[in-house]
Amino acid sequence: MLSEQKCEACSIDAVALNKGERDTLLLELSDWHIIEREGIPQLEKVYKFKNYKQAWAFSNKVSELAEDEFHHPSILLEWGKVTVTWWSHSIKGLHKNDFICASSCDGFVENE
Repeated sequence: MLSEQKCEACSIDAVALNKGERDTLLLELSDWHIIEREGIPQLEKVYKFKNYKQAWAFSNKVSELAEDEFHHPSILLEWGKVTVTWWSHSIKGLHKNDFICASSCDGFVENE
């Protein structure tokens, strides 16, 4: 399970996941979607909250995860809503780490 895994350091020769690998890992996540921006597949989810303060607190947890894993997503914080987008910049695509971090984000919501 993704929720039980930790990120691994991406080596210089790391390869992006292919579509089949991405689709298989996506089955382990809830409400995440693979989108493409500028030809780069990215993993994205919108979280909804009752107010800005809850959304902000969630954003801080995602930021702490990013620093701990040295893997940084795009985080869009709005009133009652946070959009999190993971992808691996160095390989211009998705790595298993992106799915592990996405699963961790879901855990922050489940544990509240």
